[in-house]
Amino acid sequence: MSAIRLLVLGAVRQHGRAHGYQVRGDLEYWGAHEWSRAKPGSIYHALKHLAGQGLLLAHETAPSTAGGPPRTEYEITAAGTEEYRRLLRDALAAYDQGADVTTAALGFLVDLPRADAVALLTERLRRIGEWRTAVTERYIGDHTPEQLGHIGEIMNRWLHTADADAVWTRGLIGRIEGGAYTFEGEGKPFRGVLD
Repeated sequence: MSAIRLLVLGAVRQHGRAHGYQVRGDLEYWGAHEWSRAKPGSIYHALKHLAGQGLLLAHETAPSTAGGPPRTEYEITAAGTEEYRRLLRDALAAYDQGADVTTAALGFLVDLPRADAVALLTERLRRIGEWRTAVTERYIGDHTPEQLGHIGEIMNRWLHTADADAVWTRGLIGRIEGGAYTFEGEGKPFRGVLD
């Protein structure tokens, strides 16, 4: 899954209608250029590509007052909204992806109903446990990571990372179940720079 695809669809959806500079500004505000491939060129490329796939609708606006080319504004289509929701749900439930995809999904977590977010994160916990068991059985077996020499440190890091992610995910589920954040259907969500 591509984090940039989720980020661009989500940013356009939150605005209703946005031009590339607005999407870029949102993603820079989130620091996405630091933790993902959301660089200016890839953002503009994604906008055009998603429009070409029918997930965004491109609207040309008046030429720039500074004499530049017309600015294109984008709006998410019904198919784009469906794809956005699919990407978001998959990213929240999965464990076998890059941190950039998970981080992108967290930025849009509140676009789901609260119960759905809890269910997806609970599925994520299950998958973390499943993944951890598979690593332990396949690579470690009856050994400790230390008995595997320095290569065992790879498995040791994997296990520690999975354990830390499980602790964090359980904490997030607890915060959500405790009433943290405003989710879809509960009122006006926090949008930060988008407000």
